[in-house]
Amino acid sequence: MKLAIIGLGKMGGNMARRLLKNGIEVVGFDFNQDAVNQISQTNGMIPASSVADAVSKLSGEPKKIVWIMLPSGEITENQIKDLVPLLDKGDIIIDGGNSNYKHSQRRGAWLAEQGIDFIDCGTSGGVWGLENGYCLMYGGTKEAADTIEPIAKALTHEDRGWAHVGPIGSGHFTKMIHNGIEYGMMQAFAEGLDLLKGKEEFNLDLAQITELWRHGSVVRSWLLDLTAEALAHDQELSSIAPYVADSGEGRWTVVEAVDQGVAAPVLTVALQARFRSQDSKGYSYKLLSLMRNAFGGHAVKTK
Repeated sequence: MKLAIIGLGKMGGNMARRLLKNGIEVVGFDFNQDAVNQISQTNGMIPASSVADAVSKLSGEPKKIVWIMLPSGEITENQIKDLVPLLDKGDIIIDGGNSNYKHSQRRGAWLAEQGIDFIDCGTSGGVWGLENGYCLMYGGTKEAADTIEPIAKALTHEDRGWAHVGPIGSGHFTKMIHNGIEYGMMQAFAEGLDLLKGKEEFNLDLAQITELWRHGSVVRSWLLDLTAEALAHDQELSSIAPYVADSGEGRWTVVEAVDQGVAAPVLTVALQARFRSQDSKGYSYKLLSLMRNAFGGHAVKTK
């Protein structure tokens, strides 16, 4: 089986590597030609010099499958439009980025008019997906979902970590809520650890405590694992600025809560805390920034 990946950044590049490792042929293109060359030379990816070249190298496949790993918004929108003339009816476009689910619904409806299948795939796993496998939640028709199942298995753990969750839009919707929950979990850890640090009379060792919690505790999690590992190296976080970015998913989740009339105070306050960090200072904000970097490789603002 063969597919093309457009966008070989941190996530897209690692996805290409994992697919190649698990027997899926990958044609790759990125405007950063160094990224293309590196993965081609070290992992055996088929290099492409342009999007059109990448698609042409899928000729002979029963269905051409193009996986887009680009920033949400106009870049993804334009790339999908540019792909349509290069594809045939029955071919499949997968958007594996963090697009707004409403945009995915619209794009899916438009592509259906062109005879092209669309899958919106929420992708979790961050920079660790190459080693640990990703979590994929995707929406689309059953036929398209069945077609990409071997790809999903190669990117995950074959028998788990992937699911066709519903129609077009449902994949990115599920990922949006996933990220909203993530905001709340991160905020809770950050605030709790800030309180521990603030109790100066006990002189608590946060590296010791987070490592302790990893074993048998009800709050044990991968997020805690990453936090404990980072604190083992530097508890003061002196090089990290107390600034926490928000990439959009948290905002969309809170807007969805308002639209549905569903109370989501934890998710809302977690989002607002990120806003506040952009004009404030504090240890908890440094911890939030550290966690985002640990699981997703998101840039850390330094002093």
